[in-house]
Formats: sequence, structure tokens, C-alpha cells
Amino acid sequence: MIAETVAEYDVVLCVGDTTFLDYGSIVAKKEGYGPIGKGGNGLILHSALAIEPINGQSIGLLWQKLWNREPKKKPSKNETPAKKKIRLATARIEARKRPFEVLNLTGG
Repeated sequence: MIAETVAEYDVVLCVGDTTFLDYGSIVAKKEGYGPIGKGGNGLILHSALAIEPINGQSIGLLWQKLWNREPKKKPSKNETPAKKKIRLATARIEARKRPFEVLNLTGG
């Protein structure tokens, strides 16, 4: 298990990466996936890699999460700039209320 291997080191670098898997050009894949990047359609992959800092050697993959965003609701055609500002502010407030997922890498 990677968590046990990481515990053997005094210092470990945790390098994160986000990859967008864009299926926007594949018609059969358009359903069920959400928006990514700037106009894409697909999945989002978050990864965390453990690196030994002195030699720069990879210890292993600590964590990965594959997910997709829900498609956003389209605003009404008569939405004014003021209403758009309120809608986006409300969405940000709601997004901040989402709970964080706590990860236990020690296995206990």
C-alpha cells in the first residue's frame, strides 16, 4: 500500500494534476458527461503522485478521482446583466456550502 511506503520517508512531495478528458467531438459520448475547460464536454481526472524529493523518484499514486460536472442550466433569454450578476453570486454561495470529503491515507 502506498500510504505505508510513504510513511517510511521523512519528507514526501505530493504532486497534483488535473486532466480534462474531452469527449466533445465524439457524438456517442456527449450524453452523460458534463462541461470541462472552455467549451469542452467530458470527464475530469484529479491525481496525486508521491515523489521522493532527493532523487525525484516516484513512490506511487496516492489518490485519483474521476468525475464530471453537472451541465449548467441555461439562463433565461431575457436575463439582464444585473440578474446575471445575482445568479452567479448565488451559485458561488451555494457551491461554498458543499461539504469537503476527508481522505484517510493511513488506512486506519
